[in-house]
Amino acid sequence: MKGVVLAAGLGVRLKPFTLTRPKAMIPVGGAPLLEWILRRLREAGVREILIITHHIESLIRDYFGSGSKLGLKLYFARQERVLGTADAFRVAEAFVKGEEFLGLNGDLYLSPGTIERVLEGHREGEVTMTVVPVETPSRYGIVTLEGGLVRGLVEKPEPGKEPSRLANAGIYVFPQRVFEWIRRTPPSARGEYEITESLRMMMEAGETIRAVEIAPDYWLEIGYPWKLLEANERILRALEHRVEGELEEGAVIIPPVKIGKGTRVRSGSYIEGPVLIGEGCDIGPNCYIRPHTSIGSGVRVGNGCEVKNSIVMDGTHISHLCYVGDSVIGEGCNLGAGTITANLRFDGRDVEVRVEDRVISSGRRKLGAFIGDEAQTGVNVSLMPGVKIGPRAWIAPGLTVYEDVPEGALYSIPRGGVGPRARRHI
Repeated sequence: MKGVVLAAGLGVRLKPFTLTRPKAMIPVGGAPLLEWILRRLREAGVREILIITHHIESLIRDYFGSGSKLGLKLYFARQERVLGTADAFRVAEAFVKGEEFLGLNGDLYLSPGTIERVLEGHREGEVTMTVVPVETPSRYGIVTLEGGLVRGLVEKPEPGKEPSRLANAGIYVFPQRVFEWIRRTPPSARGEYEITESLRMMMEAGETIRAVEIAPDYWLEIGYPWKLLEANERILRALEHRVEGELEEGAVIIPPVKIGKGTRVRSGSYIEGPVLIGEGCDIGPNCYIRPHTSIGSGVRVGNGCEVKNSIVMDGTHISHLCYVGDSVIGEGCNLGAGTITANLRFDGRDVEVRVEDRVISSGRRKLGAFIGDEAQTGVNVSLMPGVKIGPRAWIAPGLTVYEDVPEGALYSIPRGGVGPRARRHI
């Protein structure tokens, strides 16, 4: 069976990281999200895969190439305009050549065995939809079942009016005839063509749509920035201990810790696994790396720093006396000495984050900052819980940041001003 992965979306809810990469290329646990999906497909015996691309597609093509390094045959097709999931699957018709195929969204983290479970529950000639129980059904497309068959689909029902708690997991097995229904699918109110509408039309015409339920621990949709941390935690639970770098005398390692080649861990550093550190890093001296932290390659963590439950991407420098907690730091950032990511509200309530034009609860009591690629902070900067800093933004020394800072902005106090504000610097 062939696979089709949808990786064309703009990922607007995952800003600031999707301003400089496709959401499928955000690194989690040492590899892009898309690589984890491809590994799961390979484990299930799906080795010919079409990736549907659009947003900054060259990053996907250049990274994966032919797929030979993963033991796969990869193909690419461009969705010219991002017009919904049905339109994205339409691009795959020539690739599947009349066969059944596995289709899935590219913003998922799936545990080992998930794809096998879906394929085991599939019956030849039918449509199979994967469903998963969720805690907040109002944020998902919700499915109602009868005797293991899909009987209803409701997109993001109002809180309190959810017909069930089973969400559409975004993993399907389709027969060739699905393309006939995709071509008949009308646009939504947003002008997009959604695969759920295609499936609704098939149901109304008497087609069988079988549901395969998977456990919540097997599935995670990366729809918001803080979900990156949850995916990272899940990946690191299975981390194997391996140290290929240099440990100076006096460095303490509590397994499992994976340290790449050319990385130097200086004296006095205390690393408590599970922790992943890439190649060519310089760690310490006298720093504390706490559990569920992923550090990319070429990263510098200076003297007296603490990094906890965070993702730090390639080439970032964290100067001395910094605290990075429950945060995601992009590539090539430079955090000035004494930069602090606050991660706990005074009232102990869940941290809220602005996502586009809404402020929503993260569901996490502890949550730090989200810093885009090549952003810089001056000395003694404090970032309040849930704040997002855009790529290439600069934060002037000594400031406390309570609001999101746009891409390429200088956040400072103007001469004669009474408070900080963001201005364009690039």
